[in-house]
Amino acid sequence: MSELQVRKVVAAYDGAPVLHGVSFTVPSGAFAAVLGPSGSGKSTLLRTIAGLHAPLEGAIVVGGRVLTGPRVAMPPERRRIGIVPQDAALFPHLDVRANVAFGLPRAQRGGARPDELLEMVGLADLAHRMPGELSGGQRHRVALARALAPEPDVILLDEPFSALDASLRAEVRAQIRQVLRRARTTAVLVTHDQDEALSMADIVAVLDQGRLVQVGPPEEIYQEPRSRWLAQFVGGAVVLPGAWRGDAVECALGDVPAHLGAGEVAREGDAVELAIRPEHLTLAPVGEGLGGVADASVDAGADAGTVALVRHVAYFGHDAVVTLDLPGLDEPIEARVLGVHHIRPDAEVRVSVTRPGIAFAAR
Repeated sequence: MSELQVRKVVAAYDGAPVLHGVSFTVPSGAFAAVLGPSGSGKSTLLRTIAGLHAPLEGAIVVGGRVLTGPRVAMPPERRRIGIVPQDAALFPHLDVRANVAFGLPRAQRGGARPDELLEMVGLADLAHRMPGELSGGQRHRVALARALAPEPDVILLDEPFSALDASLRAEVRAQIRQVLRRARTTAVLVTHDQDEALSMADIVAVLDQGRLVQVGPPEEIYQEPRSRWLAQFVGGAVVLPGAWRGDAVECALGDVPAHLGAGEVAREGDAVELAIRPEHLTLAPVGEGLGGVADASVDAGADAGTVALVRHVAYFGHDAVVTLDLPGLDEPIEARVLGVHHIRPDAEVRVSVTRPGIAFAAR
């Protein structure tokens, strides 16, 4: 196991800046996710760690070895870094075992290591299948076994699940996460998928336009985002304009308990923007607006809350997203409620907030 340090990395393509002083650390054996929208610099960062792109400034250090730094540019083949590419990139003319063995020095390919790895990834019985006979999830597990074969210090995963069907994606993510835990290898996943990052990683580093927005455990990224943008990007947030009232925000939902985001300063009456998670909104019936209430996320006896008009209901089985029009707001908001709710469009409901929100200075 080896710690990975990314130190103030600056990178560019054809003179156009891509990364702006990115720094974070992945402890030995930890799983990190680099999360960001398209064009945020995720792939450039991965290529820089792997030694496939030379940064203008900064350093990459693994296990105390400087791989990239002032007057240091270790070639990719000497970095002890394995890569699982997006498309798995298996050799079509080699069977599964030979693909895994290809990651080893030639003299070791006939040994027990490939069989041990196939056992680890749960594909021992497919050792002599050809890549074309495998499912997408199986191909990615073979690619992971091949990357693990030479016992690298770090594994890099380049959006490896993006081409999989949604029904298969969660299963393969769980399988690969389990394999990496068993191997105790430091790993970095590059992804634009929030669910992927939050569910798999010990540490999430969020990039936007080449800058590190926040790094920390998934719970911290979700529960204490350091910017309005991050609150909306990770998990989605209802953002309401309002005025700061000491320990609450006066807004279209009334006086909502809140705290200021990290580094934010506000005086009484200052204009702020309140971020609330959609699942922290509860709905209660007004008149005959609701029926068949199945759980506590709809409070059938509540008189409190702000009256809103139901515009649309998107039902997902395990929960539903209800689009609401609030008085005084030009844009609708969304509430996420659990269970089976017979909420009809054009009905009136009362909207209440169950947890404090986070306030940011108004833009």
